[in-house]
Amino acid sequence: MSTVKTGRGYVYSIQYHIVWCVKYRRKILIGEFEQSLKEILLKIANDNNFEIVETETDKDHIHLLIECSPQHQIPTMIKTLKGVSARLLFLKHPNIKNYLWGGHLWNPSYFVATVSENTEEQIRNYIQNQKVR
Repeated sequence: MSTVKTGRGYVYSIQYHIVWCVKYRRKILIGEFEQSLKEILLKIANDNNFEIVETETDKDHIHLLIECSPQHQIPTMIKTLKGVSARLLFLKHPNIKNYLWGGHLWNPSYFVATVSENTEEQIRNYIQNQKVR
């Protein structure tokens, strides 16, 4: 359950369900590459003061449940997550470029939806069960 937090003069509980795909829907989010991605995303979130509550991949896309403050702008968070993760993953796993053209890891588009206390458990289960389908 999302926690209610306080800021200076405000109270908030903000969560987003975010999804984006690998460029050309290449099925590369597996094994060591997938694990590196998850570690990098957690570090990016920590460095930028927001929290990844749930994360899971399904070979060609990733789902995140993010909890953040009102100061976080969605496009900025996503740009940071995608940009920094791509750069660090290419450094750590240079062979992955063999599966992509033009040196781009992520598709430029993404999906985002707000999450309420009524839908949080449903979205958590959906994210956790990505590989089960």
